[in-house]
Amino acid sequence: MSKKNTKYIFVTGGVTSSLGKGIVSSSLGLLLKSRGFKVTIQKLDPYINIDPGTLNPYEHGECYVTEDGAETDLDLGHYERFLDSPTSQNNNVTTGRIYQTVIEKERKGDFLGKTVQVIPHITNEIKRRIKILAKQDYDIIITEIGGTVGDIESLPYIESVRQLKWELGENNSMVIHLTLLPYLAASGELKTKPSQHSVRMLMESGIMADVLVCRSEHKIPKEVKSKLAQFCNVPFDNVIESMDVETIYQVPLELQKQKFDEVVLKELALPTSHDSDLKDWKSFLKKYKNPKKKIEIALVGKYVSLQDSYKSIAEAFIHAGAAQETEVKLRWIYSGELTESNLAESFQGIDGMLIAPGFGDRGIEGKILAAQFARENKIPLLGICLGMQIMTIEFARNVLGYRDANSSEFDLTTKHPVISLMEEQKNVVEKGGTMRLGAWKCQLKSNTQLFEIYGAKNITERHRHRYEFNSEFLEDFENNGLQASGVNPDTKLVETVELKNHPFYVGVQYHPEYKSTVATPHPLFIALIKAANKK
Repeated sequence: MSKKNTKYIFVTGGVTSSLGKGIVSSSLGLLLKSRGFKVTIQKLDPYINIDPGTLNPYEHGECYVTEDGAETDLDLGHYERFLDSPTSQNNNVTTGRIYQTVIEKERKGDFLGKTVQVIPHITNEIKRRIKILAKQDYDIIITEIGGTVGDIESLPYIESVRQLKWELGENNSMVIHLTLLPYLAASGELKTKPSQHSVRMLMESGIMADVLVCRSEHKIPKEVKSKLAQFCNVPFDNVIESMDVETIYQVPLELQKQKFDEVVLKELALPTSHDSDLKDWKSFLKKYKNPKKKIEIALVGKYVSLQDSYKSIAEAFIHAGAAQETEVKLRWIYSGELTESNLAESFQGIDGMLIAPGFGDRGIEGKILAAQFARENKIPLLGICLGMQIMTIEFARNVLGYRDANSSEFDLTTKHPVISLMEEQKNVVEKGGTMRLGAWKCQLKSNTQLFEIYGAKNITERHRHRYEFNSEFLEDFENNGLQASGVNPDTKLVETVELKNHPFYVGVQYHPEYKSTVATPHPLFIALIKAANKK
């Protein structure tokens, strides 16, 4: 298929947010890819932040990082996990970035003195961003629009879709509208009126939905589907049910049963002759649902009350757990409440531990206690980003005897800053998009656990941090058993540490969870699960 024939699918939402547009988009992407089409998914976010990099995880969940160093919405993690292919900065666009680009053009005089307006200047920039991925020769681009129809901040995106549908011509684009069918227990029925209102709101903006995907807690009776089809102007077969399932990875198969991908391909005048191949996906699901072993891993962090803050980590355990035919139960532990007196009780019966990434000094001492507990009690531990830094501080204090050892992020006066600000970060004032981001090389030393785990000397992993292991103290650590097993070949920064004479005590400065997918579970999570199984 030539570049100019790229087809566009727009996914909008109505009635309420958090209906699962990201999962439906990812599932559709997987179904289309399994039929041989080259597919990508992008997210348009209506908020005015340039990116989620400066947002509190409690506000927005995890900030996901792409190979090319873009800080993005967590839905991009779903896209990568389902499609097993990397996204880029072009796959996530915010209103902030749209306006920033338009204002920069205006400052340069690109608009030749014209009055800059939402239409056409903002909508033109949105359309340019939507179409930018077509240069990579995709057959189909799925564009998920954040928020709900009727939100003030979503209006420019909806108008851009209206314009694009007209510009692209017949059969080159379509709109899938995701909506909620609430169940009223008092009357014992599913109500269609909220969905009707939502579709009408979309029509008032000049857009007809081609397919309705209805989220529901109950099966949708035939007469309810008929009613939705009649009052929402969609064919009966284009009303798709999306019921709650026990795992998000079941959703593609449930949608496939209703021929969702065939409906979409017909709307886009694309062939349905290629059968989809979901053999590997079904194999993963079978292993996930029928584990032979069960372990419990303590996830120690400071944002545990909102588990979306560690979304990629939780999903990476699912992928690796299925690969090992092991059910991984996560015990979420808030590090701010850990004390010496409740440590043993908090970690009683666990098979392994993960110390999570994060920023700021809240809950740090609790994480240090957790690392000490895992080290002394031979509990398999994986420390990610700040987690690795915590393991370093703990070792310096309790093994090297540097009682004041700390990170200069938390204590500028310490005589033993075993974690310090990266050289290139020392003059950085602005917070957004200025960390060490994206994929960086790491060279693993032979005869180390990491080398054995990866089965390779040279790897690349994604980063998101400002502080690093202070190599001035490296000799002290290595002489006492904490080895730097991986370094960046160019900067010589320490990327990984591991403890000798311990079943599994590994810290990594990067974020392995970002690269874990259903098709390729991350080897570090597999290794932690193996070590926990042995325990």
